Amino acid sequence: MKKALILGLLLINSCIVFSQAWKTYPSFPSGSLISFPVDEGRHSSEPVEWWYTSGHLTGNSTGNHYSYMLTYFYYPRLGLDGFRILTLSNDDTGVFFDETAAVNYNVLSADSLNIEANIIQGGIESWHNKTDSNGNSLPFEYVISASSDHGSLNLEYNALKPPLIIADKGFLNQGNDAYSYYYAQTKNEVSGTISFNGISETVTGTSWIDRQYGTFNPSIGEDYEWFSIQLSNGMDILAYNIFTSNNEIPDISTYRILSLYVDEETQHTTSDIEIERLEYSFMPDKQMCYSQKWRLTSALKNIDIVISTLNSNNEIQLPFRFYEGATTVVGTVNGINVTGVGFAELLHSYETPDITIINNELWDMNKPLTWLNNKPDEGNPLKYDLEYSVDNQQSFSPIISQLSETSYNWGTAPLSKGDECWVKVTGYSADKTLINTDIKKLVVNNDGLIEETLSPESSNTIYPNPSTGRFTIEGENIKKIEVIEISGKTIYSSSQIKSEHAIDLSVSPKGVYFVKITTGKGTTATKLILY
Repeated sequence: MKKALILGLLLINSCIVFSQAWKTYPSFPSGSLISFPVDEGRHSSEPVEWWYTSGHLTGNSTGNHYSYMLTYFYYPRLGLDGFRILTLSNDDTGVFFDETAAVNYNVLSADSLNIEANIIQGGIESWHNKTDSNGNSLPFEYVISASSDHGSLNLEYNALKPPLIIADKGFLNQGNDAYSYYYAQTKNEVSGTISFNGISETVTGTSWIDRQYGTFNPSIGEDYEWFSIQLSNGMDILAYNIFTSNNEIPDISTYRILSLYVDEETQHTTSDIEIERLEYSFMPDKQMCYSQKWRLTSALKNIDIVISTLNSNNEIQLPFRFYEGATTVVGTVNGINVTGVGFAELLHSYETPDITIINNELWDMNKPLTWLNNKPDEGNPLKYDLEYSVDNQQSFSPIISQLSETSYNWGTAPLSKGDECWVKVTGYSADKTLINTDIKKLVVNNDGLIEETLSPESSNTIYPNPSTGRFTIEGENIKKIEVIEISGKTIYSSSQIKSEHAIDLSVSPKGVYFVKITTGKGTTATKLILY
């Protein structure tokens, strides 16, 4: 019995030692370009660097639920080394404070995490390794002290998991022309004290650490939406989308990433991720609108989760405007229910739709109703409702709702040639926070898009039509020729016209187009079919 007991204790002890084998300095994660503690320190060859942490705390006296974010940026400008951002939130009441301050660094070690920040018009703050009785650094354990006019944090961190190395090696291209070295410490046990909004108490909780250094710069680069997620099944997720200047999210790893911590031996990074925005919220001054609820899916581990912000107005305005706030998570991983907490950092703001109906005033009702979304944004894929009025906009009747396309063939329109109607197109976000309409008066004309009388000498022909893409236009006094997609986009335009004008659109997709011909007498638009 005694031997069995001893053997059991040795086995338990060996498991603990094995599970903590990563918790040592120096540490060189397999296949990684990142090592510890060196890469916890400052990288003098990189122009931009930041040390970020966020967390969730519970007050031991009040039971209040707090969240916070603290970031130190190294980004020298105007004789200063960078800036610090501190946010504090009572997640039960929604009270939120933030402070951005310029800093010079009294200490910014290059071989370990040792920050001593001199806050301009403030005090001294610090973030460094915890030490033992002999002054030796304790691997992946930290002490943080920071304060603002609205409160302070004095916390100790103890990492519970090895670092998550983003993109496997810890190096990746981000956006159009930037790169970043990147790792995260996805779960740290936290204890200490908080002072916030007149209350001081001891707290416990968990935190996340995010580290980036390179050329990627949140203050001047492309906008993004970033998420840290700690799930109840022990998995941790880092995910983001970056938006191009045209508000697109290309389906490549430079613009969409999911990095997953499964366990001490298993980490994955993939661009197989979809983030669907479900809700939006304008800030009080109506200048910025951020998404506030998302569905995140990935084939990796069959992830299907919904992320929701706790409070909608956690916006920081300096040194640039962005949202930073705590989130809750529900959903499934591999078909099993999970819950979780996290943080969202949102630099991408959404605009109210701008809709333009592009049908000519003389409308052939055998042709589709077509409109443009002048502010397309892949983060806000609009739905459209169509309505019409025959009483000069006194009332509108529905045609169809929740269209995803920007055209609709209203083949059963209860109208006759010569009738007047007003068509209304309403474009809106998933929750209708972002919504706008366009209304246009149309007169039914079944003879063509635009009705005019042409003299024989100004008539023109298009042949062959239908066409494989190579066709000729014959006519006299032609001033301009345009070929227009059904969406309204002009794909060909010329004012240098010959009496027999050849056009080659063989590389264009098959479908219906319109050829718009302008003469001295007016304009005609003729349907062209490419097959």
